[in-house]
Amino acid sequence: MSGTGNMLTIGTFARASRLSPKALRLYDELELLRPARVDPDSGYRYYAVEQLERARLVAWLRRLGMPLAGIREVCALEPAAAAREIRAFWARVETETAVRRDLAGFLVDHLTAVGAAGVVPGKDTTMLELRYAAHSDRGLVRPSNQDTAYAGTRLLAVADGFGPEGAPVSGAAVEALRFLDTEEVPAGNVLNLLEEAVRGATDAVRDVADPAENGTTLTALLWTGSKLALVHIGDSRAYLLRDGGLFRITHDHSVVQSLIDEGRLTPEEAGSHPQRTMLLKALTIGTPDLKLHDSRRGDRYLLCSDGLTAVVPEHRIRELLTANPDPEEAVRSLVDAANEAGGPDNVSCVVADVV
Repeated sequence: MSGTGNMLTIGTFARASRLSPKALRLYDELELLRPARVDPDSGYRYYAVEQLERARLVAWLRRLGMPLAGIREVCALEPAAAAREIRAFWARVETETAVRRDLAGFLVDHLTAVGAAGVVPGKDTTMLELRYAAHSDRGLVRPSNQDTAYAGTRLLAVADGFGPEGAPVSGAAVEALRFLDTEEVPAGNVLNLLEEAVRGATDAVRDVADPAENGTTLTALLWTGSKLALVHIGDSRAYLLRDGGLFRITHDHSVVQSLIDEGRLTPEEAGSHPQRTMLLKALTIGTPDLKLHDSRRGDRYLLCSDGLTAVVPEHRIRELLTANPDPEEAVRSLVDAANEAGGPDNVSCVVADVV
């Protein structure tokens, strides 16, 4: 037992670090927090006092909910870099929490309405429908159009393909959702239905082209008659024009957006960042966002690829949406604005009014 006089037993170390002996044994096996010494005869673990700081960091990160792989990465970094990584992790948590908060809010409102005055789910005395238009344009620079835009009675969608087979990939993704346009969609299970449809779209993309070299964004809205269900992955966007204000209702899954979220980049700097087109998520990579939106008569929705938003500022988009009451005119004016700004990319727009 020589050489352990200045060390802490696993029990003492566990109490000091707020980690259980079971957790310490796991972290030893994962090479995340190795003991300073292991008795060769008994296998008993001993820890140095200097290891407490790392152990407490591990405990704090676990309380944050960080996965073990992320903790290992943070612990290997210098303090400043570790702080940036923790900030980035928490920004992702807040984004995911916001998505769940929106869903929880919808469920509370929905179930409250069901319980009040005998309201029947999905029944509304106000008959609302969509009036819509869609257009996709090659732009002035790209040799081909890899975008796909679709608008129908219930389904609105924009997909921005990339890679050698970007065009058929984006087309396959949207085509896989088109069956939703002809089915009655009860508001109660619309998110489940949309999630299943997106899984089918993901499989369709993999069938068309190698996902290691090709992919697509996907932003789609599914109309239930009173609500719109949103699925979103990538950096195409959805906006809501309501009472004269323009609100973005999607969050870009891109490198520059993550840097903005972390406070390391301003929105103004993002436009010229060398990684502005790099995605963190696409249809075959990562989990899409799913949300429900209550719609009002007079709402106008815009779905668009980044060929629009990269060159036309949001205040100008709002002006064009406000100035053109007909969806077809609005779509054409937005595409024209992108081309007037140089048309460096394919541009696709879908505009739908709740009437």
